[in-house]
Amino acid sequence: MPTLIGRHFYLGLGLVQRYNAAMKKIVILISGRGSNMQAIALAAKEQQWPAQIVAVISNRADAAGLEFAASLGIPTALVISKDFATREAFDAALQAEIDRYSPDLVVLAGFMRILTAPFVEHYAGRMMNIHPSLLPSFTGLATHQQALDAGVKMHGVTVHFVTAQLDHGPIIDQAVVRVLQNDTEESLSARLLSHEHLIYPRAVRWFVEGKLTVKGNCVHVDADLTDNIEN
Repeated sequence: MPTLIGRHFYLGLGLVQRYNAAMKKIVILISGRGSNMQAIALAAKEQQWPAQIVAVISNRADAAGLEFAASLGIPTALVISKDFATREAFDAALQAEIDRYSPDLVVLAGFMRILTAPFVEHYAGRMMNIHPSLLPSFTGLATHQQALDAGVKMHGVTVHFVTAQLDHGPIIDQAVVRVLQNDTEESLSARLLSHEHLIYPRAVRWFVEGKLTVKGNCVHVDADLTDNIEN
């Protein structure tokens, strides 16, 4: 089982993990199965990033992704959103829990909460999100239906740094698919998920390797960019 606030224990092999100070520390927030968290965790392990995922934290006790994280020996914790009367109180408790790990980067991976401005500002320049549209188009929910209703010919996903303005912030990477005549919300979502699992881990790796530079609202990537358009 995951830990509650203020109590932590280590799963997997049952060993306390020793963190190399030269490596970047990552905390991932989830609310459900956390498929992007899984993709990031596996990529970090397989590609031997100079980083360690020091915790996966959820606001829901039934989040399926917690079990996956535990199976990899990643510490898990709960900060249950329904236990707090206000967004501000929840965010303060969540921030305190995250900061116990002193992360270099906070990754939102299907974390279904609108975060308050003070929380976002605390992690300015070191918190990422992935949004299922080509931002700045189609913010909010039901993005695939928004794309279908608008009749766009291309649709996609966006990895961006989080700012206080919802679904905005400097764009790190995007992937694109063509919208087919018979596409539905479900078919678009399914086709884009594999792209999410490619570009989100890659963006996180760029961060931990020091390949991202933010200038204003633009992110410069010091890496060779592959073609993110599906024909």
